[in-house]
Amino acid sequence: MNNRRLGKSGFKVSEVGLGCWQLGADWGNAINQQRAFEILTAAVDNGTTFFDTADVYGDGQSERVIGEFLRQCDTPIKVATKYGRGGDVYPDNYSEASLRTVVESSLNNLGLDSLDLLQLHCIPLAALQQGEIFDALRKLKKEGLINNFGASVESVEEGLVCLEQEGLASLQVIFNLFRQKLATELLPQAQAKGVGIIVRLPLASGLLSGKFTKQSNFLASDHRNYNRNGECFNVGETFAGLPFELGVALTDQLSLLRPKELSMAEMSLRWILDHPAVSTIIPGASSPAQSHANAAISALPSLTQQQHQVLLAFYNDKVKQHIRGSY
Repeated sequence: MNNRRLGKSGFKVSEVGLGCWQLGADWGNAINQQRAFEILTAAVDNGTTFFDTADVYGDGQSERVIGEFLRQCDTPIKVATKYGRGGDVYPDNYSEASLRTVVESSLNNLGLDSLDLLQLHCIPLAALQQGEIFDALRKLKKEGLINNFGASVESVEEGLVCLEQEGLASLQVIFNLFRQKLATELLPQAQAKGVGIIVRLPLASGLLSGKFTKQSNFLASDHRNYNRNGECFNVGETFAGLPFELGVALTDQLSLLRPKELSMAEMSLRWILDHPAVSTIIPGASSPAQSHANAAISALPSLTQQQHQVLLAFYNDKVKQHIRGSY
């Protein structure tokens, strides 16, 4: 596993991390603690040293599972969590007091004295522009409750607003073969300011694994069912903002362009890591085998310049006009 720096903070991360939303059992098939430990162990055994979670994943369940795992894990792990989507603060009740309450709860759940990275969790643009929440983050950092802070954002505009804030360590963004405009409109700006990039949804909710058909079904509790059209949160968080059936068709077409030695998932993840502004990708995993397969992307050779050009042309010609939601 290769490591990269999370921007200029000096905070080293494995370039393939682990997204831990699924450990909260909020969606899809529930994952019990034994299975969660198997997934986390497989990730660590394959060189992953960065976990991403949030206070609202299972109402703290994801954090608690990670905390239990950390107590028995000898490998140093960096954990990023989030604040801002809880029902008592979202969408317009952000304050130092609520931030402090969430941080203390996350510290307790994780069994830590200080959070490695706390990220604003897709809070509204108006709150980002107002800026007071960043003052509160800087205060908690000065007190030692958090070591670094960043923001998870939905759009280029939100990302650019955050980049103006002093002390910002990272941006977490949706960036994949179906959402490429960040490559020119946000990533270079972040890199110039020394801000790390954490990529979530690198496989577009599984679309880019190439395993779905138009007949694929998802549980009622799965966001790939209940949020297909943005019914509950930003549609871009589900299938990259593409209508599902169209996304399947586009993935089938994209598969014809992949190098014969790579699977769809391998090509899709390697494409992201080929961007030097990216610090880490955080695909999820529902099995130890997926943890292993995700980590293995780090060892793959980069795609060629010609392959990147072909994939960009596909996005421009076939995809970008169909993307919905904040972007």
